[in-house]
Amino acid sequence: MVRIIRLQDIVEEVQKHHPEADTSIIEKAYVFAARAHEGQLRKDGGPYLSHPLEVAYILARMGLGPRTVTCGLLHDTVEDTSTTIDELDEFFGEEITDIVNGITKISQLTFGDRRTQQAEYIRKMILSMSHDIRVLLVKLADRMHNMRTLGFMPPDKQRRIAQETLDIYAPLAGRLGMFRLKAELEDLAFFYLEPEAYQQIQEGLARKKGEREKYIREICDLLRLKLEEHGLKGEVSGRLKHFHSIYRKLQAQQITLDELYDLLAFRIIVNSVSDCYEALGVIHAIFRPVPGRLKDYIGMPKANMYQSIHSTVIGPYGERMEIQIRAQEMHRVAEEGIAAHWSYKERRAYTAKDAERFTWLKQMVDLQKELKTPTEFLEGVRLELYPDEVYVFTPQGEVKELPRGATPVDFAYAIHTEVGNRCTGAKVNGRMAPLRSELQNGDTVEIITSPHHHPSRDWLQFVKTTKARHKIRQWLKAAEQEQSIALGKEMLERDLRKNGVSLQKLLKEGDEIKRVAQELSFVRVDDLLAAVGHGKVSPGQVSNRILRTPPPAAGEPLLETPARKDREEGALRIKDLDDLLVRLANCCQPIPGDSITGYITRGKGVTIHRTDCAYLARTESFRQIPAEWDGSGDKKRVYPVRIQVVTVDKPGLLADITSALKIAEVNVTKASVETTPDRRGIAAFTIQVADQQHLDRVFAGLKRLKEVISVRRMTG
Repeated sequence: MVRIIRLQDIVEEVQKHHPEADTSIIEKAYVFAARAHEGQLRKDGGPYLSHPLEVAYILARMGLGPRTVTCGLLHDTVEDTSTTIDELDEFFGEEITDIVNGITKISQLTFGDRRTQQAEYIRKMILSMSHDIRVLLVKLADRMHNMRTLGFMPPDKQRRIAQETLDIYAPLAGRLGMFRLKAELEDLAFFYLEPEAYQQIQEGLARKKGEREKYIREICDLLRLKLEEHGLKGEVSGRLKHFHSIYRKLQAQQITLDELYDLLAFRIIVNSVSDCYEALGVIHAIFRPVPGRLKDYIGMPKANMYQSIHSTVIGPYGERMEIQIRAQEMHRVAEEGIAAHWSYKERRAYTAKDAERFTWLKQMVDLQKELKTPTEFLEGVRLELYPDEVYVFTPQGEVKELPRGATPVDFAYAIHTEVGNRCTGAKVNGRMAPLRSELQNGDTVEIITSPHHHPSRDWLQFVKTTKARHKIRQWLKAAEQEQSIALGKEMLERDLRKNGVSLQKLLKEGDEIKRVAQELSFVRVDDLLAAVGHGKVSPGQVSNRILRTPPPAAGEPLLETPARKDREEGALRIKDLDDLLVRLANCCQPIPGDSITGYITRGKGVTIHRTDCAYLARTESFRQIPAEWDGSGDKKRVYPVRIQVVTVDKPGLLADITSALKIAEVNVTKASVETTPDRRGIAAFTIQVADQQHLDRVFAGLKRLKEVISVRRMTG
């Protein structure tokens, strides 16, 4: 039978942690919530009031004080009843009302697609918890009880809520150092998301339960005995790792449950920091430590205040086992995280200084301001919530926390944006290291900068932090904008000069060019110039408006420009740019039928490349513009193409090849032949074809020759 939480249970739990606390506000909130939710039922058929009672009890068990517990009782009153914010303020004051209001705002989302809604949901949660972390504490308690009663929901809703819990709430609990809560949320979500895997682990563990309990008792007795021999007093316990943690290990290592050895973790809780290190010495004297598996979170605490020593050792039967060593206060913080911090802060209001305890929270607040698209924001949140940290030092000894796999570039941006933007190299532990090298725990990193250096697009391939990625993209975008403006000025200046008009004079006077920018729907003149440089607006469109040239009559050509003439010959068309000099690239020799892209070259108009051209891949993307073939013109035009034919070396073969080319109706403008030591002939030809279909016919004709081994199109 499920135990029903009563008001008295909540009050007693609060008094257990806060013996002198005035709990009258909790009793007042209970009466208020009971009236507000009167007549409402939950999915299980029970009274709705049972939910806020459970939430309040979870908060009380965390050790939180009367005001936070009161918020748990009231958290749904504004959202799910006719209660108003003003009524809540009148009865309970500003502090409690602000927290309940923050919780209500998070839940009120009714727009956008699923991804946009999730991004906005997290955005509001981050803002609310940065104002008062207790908003998130109540939301976590609320989610905990909802997960415990999720079985009454339809299956599709179960999966959606469970996935959201695993993606957002469990990681947030971990970031707040609330590992007990995190473990339960993960296991409950795992139960609904992977029911078969959950059952397999449950049944597999049940089969060896007796054997495992015996092993735990044996190891705990041995640890207690050895600690006592060295005069150390402390609690020793062993536990099974939680189901979701086991599942992740099985998935990562691709093994079965029977092959997994580190199912257990042992914990030693002593009285002081010095006892922790002495206990570590005792453990390493009994069991052989596994190299590289010692983590000292006492000397270097995690950002969420977690402190403990973790050491993996070889147990008495040759198996690996993890032992955690911590002091009493460390254990309390490790179990409850920020809730433990709040348990003694109830006497005063939350301040900005409290938020500074969590640099990750500040980073997430900055993140939601800067990253506008849902995709970017959700990507950034995932990086912040799943950090798997490494701790590295500045030359002055300051510690920086970075995600696993972070590089010197991430470190540079963690110091300051300008340090990142001007980073030219790095020394790791006194030695020069590549910028893409992964940093390890304990590394000391020195960043070398230059005022003339700037971020590289290549950095985006290896940086790990959201801040670094965002700042690099921001710089590149600004640089591309400047380059586009300069290119746009050059193109427009050249076009206007043909009509005796000076762009510099227009820019100095301002009014005329501003008028044209507004007519073309640009806020600033620089935006117009950038659009010209980027190929979104043609120079002719701008100059025609400046010169007030009337629009052409129907069917009348605008200008007899090289691009227009080319188009009439059935060659190609540049989207939105009918007045630029156009030429075909010699490196890749595009022909009709190829996928093509235009590349704006200063003073040379647009060069057309095949989209897969190696040269194009190395060019600045802001100069690339869409282009396409227009097959409506003269079909007699031909284009040069270089081809290579590899054959068996045989006398008279060149004549056979040229005969096949003649049958395919192509003109050969250049030819060369050489033989290799393994008696193969390699012939290179420059031929003229009408389009891709014509080239296909050429290849088909050549491949019919039995001596031909391969035929390919050459580039470069």
